[in-house]
Amino acid sequence: MKVADYIAEFLEARGVQHVFEVSGGYVAHMLDSIHRRGAPQIVSVHHEQSAAFAADAVGRTTGVPGVAMATAGPGATNLLTGVASCYFDSSPAVFITGHVHRRDRKGDRPIRQLGFQETDIVSMARPVTKEAWEVRAPEDVPRLLARAFHVALSGRPGPVLIDIPLDVQYADIEVGDGSASSVDLPGERAGHLGAFPSDLIEQLQAAERPLIWVGGGVRAARATHLLREFVRRVRVPVVCSLLALDALPWADPYRVGFIGAYGNRWANLAAGESDLILVLGARLDIRQTGSETDSFKGDRTIIHVDCEAGEMNNRVRGCDAIEADVKDFLTRALELASARAPEEPAAWLAEIAELRRRYPDTEEAKGPRNINPNALMHQLSSVSGNAAAYVVDVGQHQMWAAQSLEPAADQHFLTSGGLGSMGFALPAAIGVGLVVAPHPVVVVAGDGGFQCNIQELQSVARNRLPLKIVIVNNGCHGMTRQFQESFFGERYQSSLWGYSAPDFERLAVAYGIEARSVEDEADTEAALEWLWHDPAAPALLQVKTNAFTNLYPKIAFGRPITEMEPLVVPLSDWIAPGDEAPEQERGSLTGHPVKSGSGARTP
Repeated sequence: MKVADYIAEFLEARGVQHVFEVSGGYVAHMLDSIHRRGAPQIVSVHHEQSAAFAADAVGRTTGVPGVAMATAGPGATNLLTGVASCYFDSSPAVFITGHVHRRDRKGDRPIRQLGFQETDIVSMARPVTKEAWEVRAPEDVPRLLARAFHVALSGRPGPVLIDIPLDVQYADIEVGDGSASSVDLPGERAGHLGAFPSDLIEQLQAAERPLIWVGGGVRAARATHLLREFVRRVRVPVVCSLLALDALPWADPYRVGFIGAYGNRWANLAAGESDLILVLGARLDIRQTGSETDSFKGDRTIIHVDCEAGEMNNRVRGCDAIEADVKDFLTRALELASARAPEEPAAWLAEIAELRRRYPDTEEAKGPRNINPNALMHQLSSVSGNAAAYVVDVGQHQMWAAQSLEPAADQHFLTSGGLGSMGFALPAAIGVGLVVAPHPVVVVAGDGGFQCNIQELQSVARNRLPLKIVIVNNGCHGMTRQFQESFFGERYQSSLWGYSAPDFERLAVAYGIEARSVEDEADTEAALEWLWHDPAAPALLQVKTNAFTNLYPKIAFGRPITEMEPLVVPLSDWIAPGDEAPEQERGSLTGHPVKSGSGARTP
């Protein structure tokens, strides 16, 4: 059997529905074999980075490794950003690169290159993959493909790369009965449960202000359904990291909100007040906890559950570390919780509700604005009930989306977290859109990030994917511009000065996609309704916003998680619980501005 034919058969046998690629001579044999077989579906995009982002999104959404192919040299190197995104965000993926004939490898020769486009992609990829291999012989292909899918899914999921020389692809191999399904494939996930705290439920009940802190590891472990049932049983409020915003539905009574550097102010304040935190699959990195790890830990109990021992007691020390697969941990925790009917921490929930009332997200954005970005996200949610997912790019709009989008129980939220790569959203949404078809997908992007992979509008148009694209166009790289405003004396080099963006409405129309623009808050509701006038067709809405609208709240530099700019002293310092807030403070972010380091008490 020809190796390329075997690869096509193997991918179909493993449940791979789509292969994302950009054509090239060193993958031509594999593409031809897949084409002749008729499965998986070949999805041609216009940049290998897009192929990798699409594979990332498919792996996260389905649990089956996403697959992308690229030719040797620039094709393979163009994949690397997307490969790294998979690695940092725990997305299972298998990347297959073509390479020069084995006879054209430079080997130990003291030269840079022998074969045309010869590039050592395996060495480049190893730091951002779970494993990366060069195929040395045709008979190695069945074993390496089987191992690639196992490694991508086992333990903490992630990407694997296989580099296959051209002469290997067209070689013949013996494969037993000729079927790829005959290869002995190891199980996908090796369950692991370390020392389990038998008194976990008692600890949660005994705490006055318990919190469950959920990270992307819950999604990566395919354990969202277990988390939701566990929360329903123990009745403990939940804060979510950026990659876990869809772990609980927005309307769930125990969902507090987004935690971290740009988190919902009320969620950060609640975290500061908590006396016990159960961390599930979150790294507690600086974007989540702020830089002040000692004050974050304080004297509270933190039970940290993760499948990688190195992620625990790394930055935040003194945690009760439990090395375990989150899915196995929640399965055991549910068994314990099922035997009890815990009392709801009513006072604690009421305190969190009051914080949320006093510090509404729609009152946080500062500076001149024609459209309230947080209100825009709520409006977008209200018309997007038919969407299967929100796919969000990187920048100020990413944080406004995290603060204010309202994912429902059956909606995913995807973004580039650990790598934070602009240009993620559009190609990732193509991947999601194909696997959830015919359901629509919402894309939220900024003008800067959207231009990084804008060419994929052609892929959207060609495949008639029902993507509802919202571009928040502030005419600059907003997050960098805000940083320059604070620390560089308002010198906006390369974020505003020397930067420009096209008219995305006209550009979308050129690609054959219906488009509109809006720049007045009074018109946003009608514009969003237009976006959904044909749920089955792609559409683009350009939302023109002010370049100087700043993203807040934001953890103050070098300060605890509870001290977010603009800094405020809570009204509770002056107003007793139950008293009415002053008239002038109603309907706004209530509180009194203070300077960093003033020693003002936070709730």
